[in-house]
Amino acid sequence: MISQQMIALRNEMKKEDVQAFIIPTSDFHDTETVADYFAARKYFSGFTGSAGVLVVLEEKAALWTDGRYFIQAENELKDSGIDLMKQGQEGVPSIEEYIVSNLTKGQNVGFDGRTISYNDALKYQSAFEYAGLNLKVNLDLVSQVWTNRPEMPHAKTFYYDEKYSGRTISQKLDMVRKEMEKEHAHTYVITKIDEVAWLYNIRACDIENVPLPMSYAMVTMDNAYLYINQSRFDEVSRQKCEEANVTVCDYNQIYEDVLKMNGPVLLDPTSCNSRIAMSLTQTKVLKMSPIILLKAIKNEVELENTKWAHIKDGVAMTKFMYWLKKNVGKMEIDEVSASKKLTSLRAEQENYIEDSFATIPAYKENAAMMHYHAKEGSCAKLTNEGLFLVDSGGHYYEGTTDITRTFVLGEATEEEKYWFTKAMRSHIRLAKANFLYGCHGYNLDILSRGPLWDCDMDYQCGTGHGVGHLSNVHESPNGFRWRIVPERNDACVLEEGMLQSNEPGVYIEGKLGVRHENEYVVVKGNKNFYGQFMHFECLTWVPFDRDGIDASLMTADEIEWFNWYQQECYNKVSFGLNEEEKAWLKEICKPL
Repeated sequence: MISQQMIALRNEMKKEDVQAFIIPTSDFHDTETVADYFAARKYFSGFTGSAGVLVVLEEKAALWTDGRYFIQAENELKDSGIDLMKQGQEGVPSIEEYIVSNLTKGQNVGFDGRTISYNDALKYQSAFEYAGLNLKVNLDLVSQVWTNRPEMPHAKTFYYDEKYSGRTISQKLDMVRKEMEKEHAHTYVITKIDEVAWLYNIRACDIENVPLPMSYAMVTMDNAYLYINQSRFDEVSRQKCEEANVTVCDYNQIYEDVLKMNGPVLLDPTSCNSRIAMSLTQTKVLKMSPIILLKAIKNEVELENTKWAHIKDGVAMTKFMYWLKKNVGKMEIDEVSASKKLTSLRAEQENYIEDSFATIPAYKENAAMMHYHAKEGSCAKLTNEGLFLVDSGGHYYEGTTDITRTFVLGEATEEEKYWFTKAMRSHIRLAKANFLYGCHGYNLDILSRGPLWDCDMDYQCGTGHGVGHLSNVHESPNGFRWRIVPERNDACVLEEGMLQSNEPGVYIEGKLGVRHENEYVVVKGNKNFYGQFMHFECLTWVPFDRDGIDASLMTADEIEWFNWYQQECYNKVSFGLNEEEKAWLKEICKPL
């Protein structure tokens, strides 16, 4: 059944003479997780996944999403009149191809330029102009239709002190200006909220699980500007900005100021919104934002802090594992109540702020959906059988964590142990990697996928991603993936100090899901005639559930790594446990 909001949107499209309207999953800053105010794609389609683009035509509509959400999207789009387009699958048209094939010459395509990146706008413009279609690029139909729209985020900011961030605002501005000089840029426009937050050492809980303020920035060789709702800007941050000669302006003033800039303007076309970029008359220097790499390489203060954050998180996760294994089948536990228990245990840790993303608790066949969302009142109840996958993380003042564990609730079947162990081998092979400097994630990804590819199995996502520092839990430009996906921007050279998740998995629709995830930091190893060797230092210390392991499927070196890791978990987190928990942990960490 077509929703009332879709009917209302089509009525507005008729008024504006628009035959196709594009609604991405985005805000004005290309933020991966959007605040409720920007959840337009979800509002009009009913699809709740974190990634997707909705295209609405006069008589039909389609939604594009990736392999993480195919099962979920099929369920949520059922009977909506919206066709699911499975990105990356053979025969699936691109957004441009779909629109061109359904419109005729002279018709109009519209979108809100604040929610579409400059790169995407140029791609659309090229395809549509070639087909004789017209673009209306600054059309905000969403606000006209969404009458009960949530408020724009306005949480109070707080200053992220140098004892956690490691560098002052002035030091970071110096780093940025050196990068600007390399590009011969007079002005640098920064629109990503994680980059602005890093540059000016500010944080705010504007978006649930994303401790970053909605803001823009501009930097010249002589001046720096922050664009933010000033009523929510805290005094410490204001004082620190004044000391660094940063002018604080109203949030929307950037759309006026970009018209007044002089000289070449540096901007990242993959993230800068098209309204800003297309309004510039100056020479554009289109490059990946230099801040992306600057903030991905963590400084010594950040690394020391994040190691402690992971120890605390390990205590909370280990307590959760003990509680779960001891109580499942004895008390009523469902996916949501288990998730709440885990959050409460994290909240007991010093300097906890919030979860780093909405916990994914997925029991049995629900875990086959990589980004399954458990709903209170209709989620699965846990019993003492099957596998329970929990993907979660925490934001602490010291840093951000991301971890997945798959728990065995009862006696594991032979099939469950087989895939549990295969995924464990995948994790270990990548964790043990020793590689020459200059390698990218795609050079190493086969180490992880190898044990699964050997039996014609795969997972339809990357193997891992970068992680921010009290910032976005998914951070560019590093990652693990078997091929380059340009829009992901996760294929850079792995540099010392980058944080990296390692999370291979097995997902069998209707049966089970298994994922084993730790975080690692890239470190230097030996240097010799062949070059600088690199490897990964583990940050996450939570035992894997040995009840799922079939050691006969593992090699001797994999068993050695597994036993080493389990013992290190005991050594690092047992201090935070009571005597019963400690005795239990010692038992489950004994060698295979």
